[in-house]
Amino acid sequence: MQLRTASRMVPLAGAIAAAALFCAPMVGAAPSAQLPGVETFERTVPLAKGGSFSFSNINGAVEIEGWDRDDVRIFARKFSSGSPGDLALVGISVTATAGSVAVATRYPEGSGVDVNVDFQIRVPARVVLGSVTTVNGSVTIHDVSGSGSLAAVNGNVVMLRSAGPFSARTTNGNISIELVSLDGAGASRASGAPRGIAAQTVNGSIALFLPADAGAELDARTQNGDFSSDLPLLAHTSSAGRVVRGRVGGGGLPVSLRTVNGSIRLRIARPLV
Repeated sequence: MQLRTASRMVPLAGAIAAAALFCAPMVGAAPSAQLPGVETFERTVPLAKGGSFSFSNINGAVEIEGWDRDDVRIFARKFSSGSPGDLALVGISVTATAGSVAVATRYPEGSGVDVNVDFQIRVPARVVLGSVTTVNGSVTIHDVSGSGSLAAVNGNVVMLRSAGPFSARTTNGNISIELVSLDGAGASRASGAPRGIAAQTVNGSIALFLPADAGAELDARTQNGDFSSDLPLLAHTSSAGRVVRGRVGGGGLPVSLRTVNGSIRLRIARPLV
């Protein structure tokens, strides 16, 4: 057994794309006016703190932020590089009950509609993210306390300034999870919630940020990469340093980290001020 430490890594950064519009009437334009090839969607529905939120998309990114209201506010932007008429073929469904809200993008079956849908969503700060998934796009979550499951196929999964047991997976992308607390403020006790922290990718790196005094039981594995930790870690390590099993601090929640082509970093989360 050995104590492992390493230098601090700069957190993974996401790329931000900007689009410039010109020759559009900026003065006196109606608020509801849509540009050709672009359509927006807005809706607000009630959800009590500690309720369940789920989301499903195919082409496009999603950003979910916690706030202090008992509502879910959904803003979506549909855009197409093909025919503007394709926008009407892609729908957004919102299903709300007393304790849950589900949002999903609906594409027509059997047709290759060239439409992307990006979402910006606000949810109660204490929430169960039952399932948040997209296929081609990134998933970004911040300022939530609870539990949940996050997934992409071609895109990064990023969680910032959050609390509770979460799982994250992608195939082609990085995973970065910053937890200021391992306690999900009660929402983590919901049925089906993850019992620990899990992150899995194939082509990408994993960075997990935990409080300096966090306790966990770690199982980390990478085939083509390395491992390092800033937290006190008593661990059994393979000769190549690619399989690490051990105790972080005094032990606690199970933490499983898996990648094939990428590194694994265990870091100290920034304290909230």
